[in-house]
Amino acid sequence: MTSVSKRVNIITGHYGSGKTNLAVNMALDIVKSGRKTCIVDLDIVNPYFRTADQKSVLESAGVRVIVPLYANTNLDIPALTGEIYSVFDDKSYTVVLDVGGDDAGAAAIGRYSHRILDENDYSHYYVINDRRSLTRNAAEAVEILREIETSGHVPVTALVNNTNLSTETTTEIIRESFAFADEASRLSGLPVAFTSVRRDIAAEFKDCGREIYPVDIYVAPPWAEKSGNH
Repeated sequence: MTSVSKRVNIITGHYGSGKTNLAVNMALDIVKSGRKTCIVDLDIVNPYFRTADQKSVLESAGVRVIVPLYANTNLDIPALTGEIYSVFDDKSYTVVLDVGGDDAGAAAIGRYSHRILDENDYSHYYVINDRRSLTRNAAEAVEILREIETSGHVPVTALVNNTNLSTETTTEIIRESFAFADEASRLSGLPVAFTSVRRDIAAEFKDCGREIYPVDIYVAPPWAEKSGNH
């Protein structure tokens, strides 16, 4: 993967796209590079796959974790903490923002959009996965992208091809996704920053001519078989 060059890195995508797992991997890789790192869980819509669930893994690696006030409690209240503003004030941090899926979830980033745009040191990655029911073709994926931009008020700067079926992902599934990602790029006018690939099969793509980002599985759907990487 090309090294993260921007201070603020926004991860959006539809439900089930794998954006939270990508956000966790990105935060861990940034902190390994020696940078002061913070990940912010801005997903106040979907309680099933969230950064807050990986808090101990992240903090043990040295990543600061900011989560919604009632994350991992019995209260289902979409409340964000004022602590989030600190990452915009303290520019010593490289920040990963894990934002909720679709336009409703992206509204959470809207309240910070002026800070992000004023600083103008951000990347906004829109995660696509053609193995999910609502984004099985490029046109559907781009339609949701535009809805997220409208709701969140922060333009997407690049796509991430994160096509996967968790531990069931095969090299064939990844290779078949390249055409989907290329079409989404054509329709949106945005580059594909990289394709994320499960680490144990990433070596199969070293000569594919595409930017490959090896990832571990920290956030897996309920149907996925548990593995040592979870």
